[in-house]
Amino acid sequence: MTSVMSKDTPLFEQQPYMNDRHLEYFKAKLLAWRDDILKGSNQTLQQLREEENRIADLSDWATAEIERSYQLRARDRERKLLSKIEAALKRIDDGTYGFCEETFEPIGLKRLDARPIATLSIEAQERHERREKIYREE
Repeated sequence: MTSVMSKDTPLFEQQPYMNDRHLEYFKAKLLAWRDDILKGSNQTLQQLREEENRIADLSDWATAEIERSYQLRARDRERKLLSKIEAALKRIDDGTYGFCEETFEPIGLKRLDARPIATLSIEAQERHERREKIYREE
């Protein structure tokens, strides 16, 4: 198997859009991101279990409870992110990755490199955000 071409390689953007090398690159990026999130989640769970047995006084318990709440909210956001990562990996498998859900146009390598879970082109995302803003203001 050939190695994944780095996004910094000048030829990366000159190749046909969403070729095998692009797909390998983004799949590796998504898998690494998913693994990091899962690792962090496991560490948080382990820390929470260990802390339960060490808290002695009420003020320490309150501080720990606030920290626990913060960690759980962060992990909940990551859980939602995991589902988006899984959806992106599925799009890689079914051949739709990298194309806008609304216009079916290429999302663009730079946008995907910055946000590999993107499902909309920049233009479609801006339209979506403008519509959301209008509905919120009404």
